[in-house]
Amino acid sequence: MRIVDVADRSASDDVAYVAARLRSDRVGGAFWGAQPELPAGCDILLAPASAAQGNAMVQALPAEQRARALALGRVGHGIAALAQRRPIDPWWLAERAASILVDANDELALVAALVGCDVRLFGTGRFAGIDTPEGLHRALHAELLANRTYRDPFTGASCGIGAVLSLLSDWRRLIDSNRSIGQVLGVAGWKRETVEALLWDGGVGPSYRLSASARGATVLWRARVPASVQRRIERRAAPVAELEDGFLRSAGLGANCVPPLSIAIDFQGIHFDPAMPSDLETLLETAVFEAPLLDRASALIERIVNAGLSKYGRGGQRLRPPGGARRHVLVTGQVEDDRSVMTGGGGKTNLDLLQAARAAEPDAYLIYKPHPDVEAGHRKGAIDDGLAAHYADRIERQAPISSLLEIADAVHVLTSLAGFEALLRQKKVVTHGVPFYAGWGLTTDLGPVPSRRNRRRTLLELVAAALIVYPRYLDPVTRLPCDVEILVARMIADETGEPTQLERLRTAQGKVRRWLVRIGSGL
Repeated sequence: MRIVDVADRSASDDVAYVAARLRSDRVGGAFWGAQPELPAGCDILLAPASAAQGNAMVQALPAEQRARALALGRVGHGIAALAQRRPIDPWWLAERAASILVDANDELALVAALVGCDVRLFGTGRFAGIDTPEGLHRALHAELLANRTYRDPFTGASCGIGAVLSLLSDWRRLIDSNRSIGQVLGVAGWKRETVEALLWDGGVGPSYRLSASARGATVLWRARVPASVQRRIERRAAPVAELEDGFLRSAGLGANCVPPLSIAIDFQGIHFDPAMPSDLETLLETAVFEAPLLDRASALIERIVNAGLSKYGRGGQRLRPPGGARRHVLVTGQVEDDRSVMTGGGGKTNLDLLQAARAAEPDAYLIYKPHPDVEAGHRKGAIDDGLAAHYADRIERQAPISSLLEIADAVHVLTSLAGFEALLRQKKVVTHGVPFYAGWGLTTDLGPVPSRRNRRRTLLELVAAALIVYPRYLDPVTRLPCDVEILVARMIADETGEPTQLERLRTAQGKVRRWLVRIGSGL
């Protein structure tokens, strides 16, 4: 598998370039439209703008061809009709037709000409003459280049048509990948706004309720779907995929009901479960990443590190190493009943990790960072401070993880994403479990890494796979699907939205829980 950066963001006014991009990316017209199955043997399409024009098209067909004709709308004369209320993807139609009879003002005419389908034009309009190479050239120039100004929808800045085509191409691939999804289960209501935007299929989208008659794949937030329901779904012949948060998630905690701004859909497994392959693991095992994509990965690392970004937002001020000249080792706690720990943690607890890290680093200044969801009072994994102090020189609750990574010489993790974030900062990482980034030659692995992972990868390749190719991102400002660079820019600029009432309530609830725990431990 060869992974290239298709995002040619150049500004070209060359008609040949535009035509080639339109053909390869299949954008233009209502490319998000429906893709209905056409009746067998119907490969002559009629797309009239009026009843009179439809009649003219039928009359223009030789009698022996009428049995092969299919009208987009009703034209009578015994011609089969495709009844479809929503728009139809013109590329889907043109690629399946031998000939198209179409109004000269219909975008289907332009798409058909680009595809190389036989086009018969009726009436007058802006696409008259596109049945010749010169006419097609003129139409493309007039439609897309002459007196046209393009703007980036995320920044408002002027941009070239190459950037527009790249963005539309990204959206096309996203929409097409969603067309096979019939139902989505287990997604909390406060996450729906993000998930719906990133799973839109061009129409009404998938159902969010269990249905025995649902067609297509089922996407599960597995931790929230009862085991009995999972078994029922897996007995179906249709594919099952998993949905999880992405690695750059939001400017707040999931435990506080802050909606994610990135998700991952995995049709093989899920990235944190080493018991089976995942789409991310397969990318890392098989893909060839081309230079432009690796250049993006390099620039992305620089922006993330310089801004102090982590999964849950920006870091704080630079810290002074509390242990002076001693070697500093960061140990990151996790949510012990989180699926990533339960599947990839090898049965170890946060206390086990802390003890193992101290045994491996007897002379280091060891900093223990409890997981923020545990500290928020919502999840399992707390260690009594007195017990933790037997192994850690410091228990750090306030400093953000990115600031701690900057002063660390090494990081010990079970499966925590902090290990991946440490790699971005060129730190030594010791994995006691099996996170997605273990086994590629970048970490010291103490957990049972699957023998499937036998490729050696560079940091740029790991970042290209994990942050650019694998996840999906939503711009919090426009609510449009975006690439990772847009989300990073929003997070750096603190443009990720105001806290909702539910977020504020969950934050307050967590504070009360922590207070009660501390009161109880003092009794």
